[in-house]
Amino acid sequence: MFEKLFKLKQHHTTIKREVLAGVTTFLTMAYIIFLNPNILADAGMDHGAVFVATCVAAAIGCMIMGFYANYPIALAPGMGLNAFFTYTVVGEMGYTWQTALAAVFLSGICFLFLSLFKVREWIINSIPMGLRFGITAGIGIFLALIGLKSAGIVVASPATLVTLGDITAFPAIMAGLGFILIIAMVQRGMHSAVFLSILIITLIGLAFGEVKYQGIVSMPPSVMPTFMQMDLSHVFEVSMISVVFAFLFVDLFDTSGTLVAVSQRAGLLDDQGKLPRLNRALVADSVATIAGSALGTSTTTSYIESTAGVSAGGRTGLTAVVAGVMFLLALFFAPLAGMVPAFATAGALFYVAMLMMAGLTHVEWEDLTEAAPVVVVCILMPLSFSIATGIAMGFVSYVLIKLVCGRAKELNVGVAVIAALFMLKFIFM
Repeated sequence: MFEKLFKLKQHHTTIKREVLAGVTTFLTMAYIIFLNPNILADAGMDHGAVFVATCVAAAIGCMIMGFYANYPIALAPGMGLNAFFTYTVVGEMGYTWQTALAAVFLSGICFLFLSLFKVREWIINSIPMGLRFGITAGIGIFLALIGLKSAGIVVASPATLVTLGDITAFPAIMAGLGFILIIAMVQRGMHSAVFLSILIITLIGLAFGEVKYQGIVSMPPSVMPTFMQMDLSHVFEVSMISVVFAFLFVDLFDTSGTLVAVSQRAGLLDDQGKLPRLNRALVADSVATIAGSALGTSTTTSYIESTAGVSAGGRTGLTAVVAGVMFLLALFFAPLAGMVPAFATAGALFYVAMLMMAGLTHVEWEDLTEAAPVVVVCILMPLSFSIATGIAMGFVSYVLIKLVCGRAKELNVGVAVIAALFMLKFIFM
């Protein structure tokens, strides 16, 4: 049965190797079951319900990716997209989390449409490579700021907007220790470094009385507080169009980049360097997003941490299926997830930010017309505390700089139209 489903012999792998790879992938990305509920809880959502939605949405995505696309790529609610959901759509724009879920749902529908009708290539080719790296790095810096804020390392100041907090306080010390632990474990080749760091810092907090013991294992909480709570009444407002676009845009490039990177590492690309069954993989991502929004979580996307499973020998969809089963088993550890404090996840956020900023090395810094918009995105995204604003200013600055420098020929229709829409948004809203 496994041979027929996953073609193990064709990919020169075994069931044992695939199972080990699946467990490795899960342990590498299991931090999301702690981080995602904490972040979405800031939007007013029920922590327990989001925990269940996170695990189930991840399991659905992994199962579809495994059985339908047969790739060793795991999915879960994406970092950055959950921050955009909470701190921009709900916090800055003032929408309810129910409306934000509706925006995630619509972005999933759009993603599914683009996947089925193969429009993805045109959109991706329309976006300058530098802006793609800049947006990813900007989201990383935004996540770092959230982590520093949650640990009290960076605090508000009436004189300087932000300033250094009390770094001798317990949360700040634990956040710093968590980050150092992750770096130390990753340097030693431990794939579950982030997951273990969160658990270790939580245990230290428990020992010092900063965390209240709630138990380890129990039946899963109810998902009903967030299940099918999408509010579609505001989704056709002009301001919501940019929100849906931002969800779709970030997910599209995050997924595409991850699929290529993981597949290249696993040797799954064809002779032309293309990914076979790409549309099936994109369908898995979009369906998982739609299901996740119905359950009560932000956009579900492919995880670059899947490379850990590939490094452990994963080559087929069985790896993803095993990871999905592990997410379902994690449902019974809700009390543990509920105990994890913000300072235990702050170091993890900072580490994820570091990974997301690595793409800046590929920016053409010698070409100022390419480098300047990247800097605009990276600075304005965290300082405006809005991923959408950072993306918009990146596109607008890119087009204006190219025009002023007499290099209009380098602009394509796609990027010009997107920039024009963002300019209209800034002018009339």
